[in-house]
Amino acid sequence: MCDPISPDDLEARLDFAIEQAQRAGELLREGQGCAQEVNHKGAIDLITEYDLRSEELLVEAIHETCPGDAILAEEEGELGEGEARWLIDPLDGTTNFAHGLPIFSVSIAWAVDLRPLVGVVYDPMRDELFHALRGGGAWLNGRRLRVSQERELENSLLVTGFPYDRRTNPENNLDHFAAFALRTRGVRRLGAASLDLANVAAGRFDGYWEVRLWPWDWAAGMLLVEEAGGRISRTDGGTDVFAQPTSMLASNGLIHEAMVRVLSGKEA
Repeated sequence: MCDPISPDDLEARLDFAIEQAQRAGELLREGQGCAQEVNHKGAIDLITEYDLRSEELLVEAIHETCPGDAILAEEEGELGEGEARWLIDPLDGTTNFAHGLPIFSVSIAWAVDLRPLVGVVYDPMRDELFHALRGGGAWLNGRRLRVSQERELENSLLVTGFPYDRRTNPENNLDHFAAFALRTRGVRRLGAASLDLANVAAGRFDGYWEVRLWPWDWAAGMLLVEEAGGRISRTDGGTDVFAQPTSMLASNGLIHEAMVRVLSGKEA
């Protein structure tokens, strides 16, 4: 299944990722509201026993099925070496989960040379399974996804998030949040980047931006947006979203340049 890469291999990886996302999602769904071990990775960055249990489930399955592939996971970090890599967020939305708020997901991507080819985002509380295959479109529970067709920023609904160091780092996105709040129909903050991106792909949001993310936060969602006809860039419009410091802007493409102007401070 793991080498060489062929269309059948990619389909097999997609099926595998879907199966594992659903397994991890079932674990999280059963544990929702039951987290007992809530610890701090930072001042406001939480981790629960379910982050660890979900990641252990996913890592074990990948090791068994694709032992030659590397893994980049939120809690374990880099496991193995190679151009073929799984990027996994076992529980995106940990703060929501720890507070009993049912907005969280499992995010799994498979990439070669940091180019996502397979992406799955699973929302276990709504039983919404988003998936994408490079060149094969983006889908939600069997329905083909397309980004919205909104052309005007003032009529757009956006979504964003804030970095964990926002208390100490002046580049905390609060200024951009305020700028867009005054220029759009509204701005939401759900607390799970993978779901934000999935919802852009589904046309529920017209655009999304965030700074200082990790690849496991957005690799699957990035592919969903691209395969749904949207556009991905850095917040300044640059194309290398992996460059440090990381940033991401995702949109339907039609409001992308308008969002770049606001984020670059070029629109008063």
